[in-house]
Amino acid sequence: MVRVLFVCLGNICRSPICQGVFEEEVRRAGMSGEIAADSAGTHGFYHAGEMPDPRAQESARRRGIDISAQRARLLEREDCERFDYILTMDDQNYERVAALCRGAGTKTVVRPFLDFAPDRPEREVSDPYGGGPEGFELAIDLAEAASEGLLKDIRERHLRRRHGR
Repeated sequence: MVRVLFVCLGNICRSPICQGVFEEEVRRAGMSGEIAADSAGTHGFYHAGEMPDPRAQESARRRGIDISAQRARLLEREDCERFDYILTMDDQNYERVAALCRGAGTKTVVRPFLDFAPDRPEREVSDPYGGGPEGFELAIDLAEAASEGLLKDIRERHLRRRHGR
């Protein structure tokens, strides 16, 4: 099982959106039994146990994705060992995750999520929390673009070897 963790600040907007979009991409590819996703926040204690922001849920629902079962949690050092990929939404969270995982002696890939969307001009998934619905829609657009690239990377790095290809 390839495990992917999406990380933002509070784990109620961006990372739940990205988790939901990626899970849908995996489901459509028929790979749900081979790839698992989760999300966390670097400052998730602010919202620990909460559902995703209602605006994030509504934006996802408009695209046929239900993220209402997700609950916010704080990123833990053990995540550096449990996940194959830890993908961050912005530079600030990348630095926090990289520092946490540094020296953990794992092969976990810590990268900005939008590295997997090289055709997009954005390099960060901006936090839509303080804005209107257009910020949530943009987060979903970016998640869709990066999810395709991430799934391709997982197939090439992990699943081909497992299937003898």
